[in-house]
Amino acid sequence: MKKEARFNISGMTCATCAQTIEKALAKIDGVTKVQVNLSSETADVEFDDKKVNPSELARAVTEAGYGIRTENAVLKIGGMTCATCVATIENALRKADGTTSVNVNLGAEKAYVTFNPSMTDIPNLRQAIEEVGYQYLGLEGEETAELEQKARKKDLRQKRNRFIVGFAVGIPLMAMMYLHIVLPFPTPYLMLVVSTPAFIYVSHPIFKAAYRALLNRNLNMDVMYSMGIGVAYVSSLLGTFEIVLSREFLFYEAALMLASFLTFGRYLEARAKGKTSEAIKKLVGLQPKNATVIRNGEEITLPIEDVAIDNEVIVKPGERIPVDGTVTKGSSYVDESMITGEPIPALKKENSNVVGGTINKNSVLRIRASRIGKDTVLAQIINLVETAQGAKPPVQRIADRVVRYFIPSVLAIAILSFVIWYFIAGYTLLFSLTRLISVLVIACPCALGLATPTAVTVGIGRGAELGILIRNGEALELSEKITTMVFDKTGTLTKGKPEVTDLKAFGVTEEELLQTAASIEKNSSHPIAEAVVRYAKNRNIKTHNITDFDTVEGKGVKGSLNGRLTLAGNPAFIRENGVNYDSKFADKISSIEKKGKSIIVIASDSKLIGLIGIADTLKAEAGAAIDELRKLNLELVMVTGDNERTARAIADNIGINTVLAGVLPAEKASEVKRMQSEGKLVSFVGDGINDAPALAQADVGIAIGTGTDIAIESGDMILMQGQIIDAAAAIQLGRKVMSRIKQNLFWAFAYNTALIPVAAGVLYPFFRIAFRPELAGFAMAMSSVTVVTLSLLLKKYMPPAKRAKMNASGGNTTKEKRFGA
Repeated sequence: MKKEARFNISGMTCATCAQTIEKALAKIDGVTKVQVNLSSETADVEFDDKKVNPSELARAVTEAGYGIRTENAVLKIGGMTCATCVATIENALRKADGTTSVNVNLGAEKAYVTFNPSMTDIPNLRQAIEEVGYQYLGLEGEETAELEQKARKKDLRQKRNRFIVGFAVGIPLMAMMYLHIVLPFPTPYLMLVVSTPAFIYVSHPIFKAAYRALLNRNLNMDVMYSMGIGVAYVSSLLGTFEIVLSREFLFYEAALMLASFLTFGRYLEARAKGKTSEAIKKLVGLQPKNATVIRNGEEITLPIEDVAIDNEVIVKPGERIPVDGTVTKGSSYVDESMITGEPIPALKKENSNVVGGTINKNSVLRIRASRIGKDTVLAQIINLVETAQGAKPPVQRIADRVVRYFIPSVLAIAILSFVIWYFIAGYTLLFSLTRLISVLVIACPCALGLATPTAVTVGIGRGAELGILIRNGEALELSEKITTMVFDKTGTLTKGKPEVTDLKAFGVTEEELLQTAASIEKNSSHPIAEAVVRYAKNRNIKTHNITDFDTVEGKGVKGSLNGRLTLAGNPAFIRENGVNYDSKFADKISSIEKKGKSIIVIASDSKLIGLIGIADTLKAEAGAAIDELRKLNLELVMVTGDNERTARAIADNIGINTVLAGVLPAEKASEVKRMQSEGKLVSFVGDGINDAPALAQADVGIAIGTGTDIAIESGDMILMQGQIIDAAAAIQLGRKVMSRIKQNLFWAFAYNTALIPVAAGVLYPFFRIAFRPELAGFAMAMSSVTVVTLSLLLKKYMPPAKRAKMNASGGNTTKEKRFGA
């Protein structure tokens, strides 16, 4: 069937570009007509949808070197119960014209869709979801939280009511069967009358979902389960009226209990799944709905969406700051713990930057809005976390492949077990039918489908609570395979600015030495000079004015202080100006320089009065971070543009053995690539701006953020507190999540591989062990609940690096204040 598609294309600059795209599309088998319009930047394509689909056309354009303008949407979906539901919805959305990427997360109950807005829209996507029998609950980011909550509560209430009715009727019926209670009238008729209304009420959603799946040519959990309980109930009906079957075949209580166990399991599962996305809900809850804005000199309250850039916003004590911006008036402490994880409020005054969602503590602030809506830091964090939670790590593909063949295999096993027991082994029809029902109801693809997405959703949410943003599922999976971790030195391991580390006075006091040095250095803009002035200021040392000041490029400065010639510079500069020093003084200089530090020698009136050692000092937690990473058996490498001696001094101080010195910023990515060519899996830790190429090249790029100024676009993981210890915590968290995913998959696989054969009766000839259908149904219900519960345990996980940091800071001050909790 011929269809037409229009693509909005970016990157075209001339007629040749249009021709290139036309050729790329025209050579695809199934494309019958192509017209590219340079002025409107569109490509109209006529194609046979049986031979090619829109996503393949889009790929041809991108492979030709151009971009396709697409939109992303996160759709909230209700009614999903297992991995085959995911496959059903993904297939339905992929069939919608214009969708280029679809990923459905069972744990988060959301669909992440990339689509061509000129070919489809949200109403079409909604229709695709509803046509296959699921609920569309709105777009992520819309005011649909109340609708979603109502739908969830209604669903839970209905499930609860159904299983209560099922158990209330089923348990007495089961007691009658096992205790052989004699009644004055035929038991089969009583069971029929009592169980049928309850059975219809409890099992109706199961049969409805099965019918819907078959209508869409899908075999899912509901199809399999409805076959099991359907066979049980129909057999009971035939046995009651003794049509073909005798009254031995009464499974009324089993059919009802099976439907009740499935509903009970799904009730527990739905409750647990609702908790997997709590982290993102807390983040969304930080966004204020209103703001107090100054308009025409008056304070008015507006909905947050009506606030514009450059509006003046008033924030009173206790209120959440509604936008990102700059303080124009006022001074107050602001609690940023919900964004950065840092428990101590930060002082904000004029010209300080603030972030929306944080809490103003003690005074009125006037703020000029600089970023609003989806451009705020909080909105970007929410978007990043949502996208990451929707990602499928490669390990998920194993489960996806298994689920594809799972249900046909189980149906085959169920039928085969019946055939073997009845026709070959010669067992009774009752026994053989019981085996068939047990196999149908014990198999559980849900546990396989939930194993990965629930762990990813909870793990990434937990990372956000700890100030570690994880951008994708691949980063989680690779974190446990990393062999080498490379650190940029400046600003990552070190503070990024020089500080005074050594002070040696000769013939004067330290205060006099500092006063002289700061007085002359305050006239220089060199970073080393600024370090001296800053150090003197912190010690409340006053400076004097200098006359006849002069700078000798790359060597030092000189001037007149109270009529005395004063020099400050490197040793060579001092000697050039006629000031000599003995071997004892030279030894002191040499001992400081061996530690990789810079030296300033101070002379006054042709006499040496002291020297100052200056270095870019290590961050306080750098040593602890390296210790934690060494426990993970990683090769640790430091890369820097500094000379070998300075670099080696820093590395030796914290225990890094491998140093790459003299590496220019542009060469860092090449060094990462070289290590990868040696078969190493490399993580690079850098500042997210200067190190962007190396972060992109690394298998896992870890960007050091600085509080609220987060480099959102850099790195696979972002450390929001700007602390290097969190690099170790990020790897530990990634490994923990992957460990939990594997644990979940193991239990899901082990459950099915162990219990399906038992249900089929493999152990019966040897040990007389065979599952009753009711027990099989209960085991199935509990398997999914077990997997989700294991994933939820990640909510309490504290990486050892974080725990060590908390213990080092006294513990009490760092009791988690997550998202304002």
